[in-house]
Formats: sequence, C-alpha cells, structure tokens
Amino acid sequence: MNKVLNYLYLIIGILLVAMSFNLFLSPYHLAAGGISGLSLIINKLFHVNESIFIFLANFFLLVISYIYLGKEKTRKTILGSLLFPIFVSITSSITNYIKIDDLELIVIAVLGGITSGVGYGIIFKSGHTSGGTDIINQIMEKYLYMPISKSIIIVDGIITLFGILAFNFTTMIYAFISLIFISIFTNKTIIGNGNAKIIYIYSKKYKEIKDYLHQELMIDSTDFDCYGGFKNKKGKLILTVVDSRKYYQIKQSVKLIDNEAFIVVTNSYHLVNANISIRT
Repeated sequence: MNKVLNYLYLIIGILLVAMSFNLFLSPYHLAAGGISGLSLIINKLFHVNESIFIFLANFFLLVISYIYLGKEKTRKTILGSLLFPIFVSITSSITNYIKIDDLELIVIAVLGGITSGVGYGIIFKSGHTSGGTDIINQIMEKYLYMPISKSIIIVDGIITLFGILAFNFTTMIYAFISLIFISIFTNKTIIGNGNAKIIYIYSKKYKEIKDYLHQELMIDSTDFDCYGGFKNKKGKLILTVVDSRKYYQIKQSVKLIDNEAFIVVTNSYHLVNANISIRT
C-alpha cells in the first residue's frame, strides 16, 4: 500500500510541477533553475521544443547517474525523469483553459514558485526525484563533498543567471524570485511548518520541573545525564516536545521554579516512534 501511495505522490507532484511550468514559468520566460529552466533558454536560442529537450537531457543525466551514483540511486530517478517531460507535453495547452494574463509578473513569479515548490516537495516525500539537476547535485555531493543545499544554489543559480542570454535582466530577476519560492515551499512541503517546539532544560531543580511537566501539564519528558563543559559538573538535562502555544507558559513556569535554569528551544517538524508518525 505504501508503494502505491508513494507512486501516487510522485504522479501528483510531477503533475503540479509540469502545470506550473506551462502556466506560470514558460509563457513568461521564467527560467527558474533546473532542466526545465534550461529548456526555456535552449528553446529561445535554438528553437528546440521544451519537452523534447527535457526528455533528452534527463535521459543523458540518467546514464551519468548510473555511472557515477550507481544502480540504486538511479532507480529512484528513472520514473520521475521519464514522466516529467511527458507531463510537460500533456499540460502544454493549459493556458487555453486558465487565463492569467491580467496578473502582475511578480504575482506570476510567486505563484509559479509556490506551485513548483509544493510539487517538488511532494515528489521528494514520495522517495523519488524528477531527475534533471537533482542528479548533478548528488554527484557534486558525492565527489566534491558539497552539501546538497549549496550545490542546488550553485547549479540552479547558474541556470537562472544564464537566462539573461536569452531574455532580459528584468525577466532574470523575476526568475530568481520564482527560484527562491521554489526552495522555500519545497522545504515547507517536505518538513511542514514546525508547529511544535523541542525544549531542552538544564536545572539543579530538575525534579521539580519534571514534576511540573508531568503533573500540571500532563507532558512527558526524557532525562539525560550530562556534564557541564566548564566545571565538568554532573547534572540532568530534560527534553520535551510541546505545542508551540505552550512554550511561553513552560518558559515562565520553569523560570519561576529555577531562575538560573538553562533553556534551549528549537522547532520540531516530524515526530516518529515505533507506533506513530506525526508531522507537525
């Protein structure tokens, strides 16, 4: 069942990205990174059909992936690489049914970025990729020891920058705006909005604080033995995960119990144990 659901996510994600490309990006020459962005530049300079270029480029990169990344990683890329150009071709006439000519270009750039970002996020959640520059990013990570986040900025940034060769400076700036929103909404779709907080509490009065969490707020916690780095003094560290709305209440209450308590707070996006998986 999970496999079927993952393939469904992949199809939905690719459909969203393809629709966004044909509705928002392609008609307004927003080459916002990726092979799809490069296809716009190639089409303008050499009059090569976008979907044909995407298919040929993805096929070439699949061969490169098999050579440099191996069979297993390439297997997760094949279906997306083949489906994406097909969906681009199928949705190429979408502007005949949906009219957005009256929108400002900045709105189109933002909508294109959001829709594409959500689509890419759904694709990555399915455990697959849409191929293209994702393969280049993985190769750079493996052989140049470069974080994926950095390689994405470099590769997609260069492609977007090259848009000035085919179009103009203003169009390139709007393409960068789309690229920024693609990045933001890809991450948000993958990991969520972070509506929970992880709280780490170090205090000499850890028992009173733990009793407050358990008895007053009915919140579970985990305790760790720890040592202060400066004085090498043994202590206890409390870890708990709470809804963001309870964070300020807990912080104020902990400070009332121990004004010298040390508190660290981070966002929590996904909680998993053997029986549940909660996206927050």
